[in-house]
Amino acid sequence: MILAWILAASLVGTLLSLAIAALVAFRVQERWIPTLVSFAVGAMLGAAFLDILPHLFEETKDPGRTAAWILGGLLAFFVLEKLLLWRHHHHHGEEGEAAVGPVHGHGGGRSVGWMIIFGDGFHNVTDGVIIASAFLTDVKIGVVTSLAIIAHEIPQEIGDFLVLLHSGFGRAKALALNVLSGLAATVGAVAAYFALSAVNTWIPEVLAVAAASMIYIAVADLIPGLHRRTALGESLAQVLFIALGIACIWGVHAALLPGA
Repeated sequence: MILAWILAASLVGTLLSLAIAALVAFRVQERWIPTLVSFAVGAMLGAAFLDILPHLFEETKDPGRTAAWILGGLLAFFVLEKLLLWRHHHHHGEEGEAAVGPVHGHGGGRSVGWMIIFGDGFHNVTDGVIIASAFLTDVKIGVVTSLAIIAHEIPQEIGDFLVLLHSGFGRAKALALNVLSGLAATVGAVAAYFALSAVNTWIPEVLAVAAASMIYIAVADLIPGLHRRTALGESLAQVLFIALGIACIWGVHAALLPGA
């Protein structure tokens, strides 16, 4: 019965948050997507600095080890992007550059999209583990925890969806990839149910890599693209939407997890 609750919560939570994110993203006009990527920057940085990192450093007994995993995650995503860029140049050559890179001027747009999927997958695995842990403690705690995670994921999923669209993916493919990464929550939940002690041991490291992915993508890939738009009106809109993304993460966290 507990496993059924865990499966239902992880699947329903994933599909609900993705459905709301897709509904918002599908209604966005194409010309607004570059500006709305600022929201994704705010949501990613908010999730990393207001939620994941404080939790990590409060719970860890070895802050140096946690910081090292974050640093390693940043370097790993740098190497991953290099490999994705190399693969693109190797297979498509110079003629494919201009068509692929709305985020970068050097043909790296789709690499950012794929890193979003990898990073979101890491994060969703930990969400699944947290859901399973909560239900194994008490069903009521599991329900409340699942609702908090769903609400927390919605602004981040909207941001991820917008980045995928901005990176050159079609709306249908962006939705399919988001669903695929979202199912990682169910994988994490089932793994935690059958091997909670072993899985729990790795939660800090997985969360550190998830935080590193959000910071790297926001700072190294998305913000430089925002700087390419220098008009005063666009710059003010970027600041506003970054603040809105951060505020959404902070608001959900403060409302649903006030003691966290």
